[in-house]
Amino acid sequence: MRLTQFRELMEGEFGAARAASLARDHVFAELGDRTVEQALESGHDAREVWRVVCAAYDVPPSRQ
Repeated sequence: MRLTQFRELMEGEFGAARAASLARDHVFAELGDRTVEQALESGHDAREVWRVVCAAYDVPPSRQ
C-alpha cells in the first residue's frame, strides 16, 4: 500500500482533522508504542499500520 492510499483511507474513515490527530497523538502498543506517524517514519509498512488502526477502532471489514 502506498502512503498516499493510506492517508486517503485514514481521511475517508475518520475525516481529515481526526485522522491527522489520531496519526499524530494516539500511541499504539501494536506498533511498538509508537504513533502512526512515528511507525511510518521508522519504516513500518503502511498496510500493517492500517490494519492496526482498523483493529483498534473497529473499522468494518468492508471499509478496510
